[in-house]
Amino acid sequence: MKKFIWPLIISLLFTFTSCNNRKKLLLEKELAAHQRGQDILTYIAQVKNQKNQAVEDFIGALPLEEKIAQLFVVNLVGCDTFTPVEKNIAGGFLYFGYNIAQTPFAMTQFNQSIIDYCKQNNKIPPFLTVDQEGGFVNRLRSLSGPLPSAQRITQKLELSKASELYSLQAKQMRALGFTMNLAPVAEVCTADNEVFLNERSFGSLEEVKEYGAACVQAYEENGIGTVLKHFPGNTNTDPHTGLPQINWTDEELKIQMDAFRTLVSKNPSAVLMSHARVKGYDEKNPACLSEYWVSNVLRKDLGFKGIIFSDDIFMGALANNGYPPELAVVKAIEAGIDCIMISEKRIESSVEVLCKKTENDEAFAKQIDSALRRIIDYKIKCGFLKVQLGKDGKYKVEINYPEFSAQGFEELREKNINLYTENF
Repeated sequence: MKKFIWPLIISLLFTFTSCNNRKKLLLEKELAAHQRGQDILTYIAQVKNQKNQAVEDFIGALPLEEKIAQLFVVNLVGCDTFTPVEKNIAGGFLYFGYNIAQTPFAMTQFNQSIIDYCKQNNKIPPFLTVDQEGGFVNRLRSLSGPLPSAQRITQKLELSKASELYSLQAKQMRALGFTMNLAPVAEVCTADNEVFLNERSFGSLEEVKEYGAACVQAYEENGIGTVLKHFPGNTNTDPHTGLPQINWTDEELKIQMDAFRTLVSKNPSAVLMSHARVKGYDEKNPACLSEYWVSNVLRKDLGFKGIIFSDDIFMGALANNGYPPELAVVKAIEAGIDCIMISEKRIESSVEVLCKKTENDEAFAKQIDSALRRIIDYKIKCGFLKVQLGKDGKYKVEINYPEFSAQGFEELREKNINLYTENF
């Protein structure tokens, strides 16, 4: 009997020891894998911190006037060769109808002349933006394929086709040298705003959420920054001439906020504020100058992390109601605005006002740097700035001057025309 028991005991001991060894080996492998994972995460965090510091160093080295100028988007002269009107280049340029060249090639050449001027003078290139909503707000109608209004697209196209159309528009814009589209309108159409918005809204809450999301994603995925507008909303009063006064019920407010909250979650590059005042919510200040609407609601409550634009501070809504430009620019930054829109071509006087305020107000200076960081982050995103690893092993921000080409534009335009012809 004993001769059978001992081999069995030895066999069990061997099996038990082998299992323990295998478990120990597996545990050691798991620990090693875990440590490698932790090492990778630590390395990623270190690189992120180094890149972040490189951006901060780049911002810190900019002269104050150049910093402030980056916080403006302005109009420009002509449509053939860039003509600077001041020594400082604004952060962005806004194109009107008279800035649109007659052919795609000429448009590309005009935009390239801006980049070339910046390269020759060691300036940060401006982002180039245009109102390309569709319908009657369609600056590129003479160059690109057809782009119906938001309302007509909702009525005529399924979501997949709408996405395809917006993607084709984005690719055409990028080929021409544009980097940002002041669209889409994210407001739900109601009796209170339908006269002013007309066909610019996608329509109902669900239509705005669905088609607005398709629009944002199509442009952003094809290299064109989108700008939701006009937060928190509008009335039928045209802000070019008067100051809109919104009188929403709680339910109406909830609907508009729901639309913006959904589209903000799609990570558009920017949101443009309206000039409207809202009854019961900081009703003394227009939304674009209101810390409540800019910082508390849009930035904190809705969680928006991108650029916040003012609307044009030269509009009658502000200028005729106690907010001249020299006051409006300060109040805009104090409210949390990152980029101030001016339909004029000169910003020197506004830059001077902000420089003086910055030099004498530490809290205001911090707001300037926060706003500038968002502008710089966007320019990294669209390729005008690059965070590069230098030969010394340190990350640095370098200015990039892209080359624009209209090659392939006609093919994109033809696809756009075919899609339109098949569906409208």
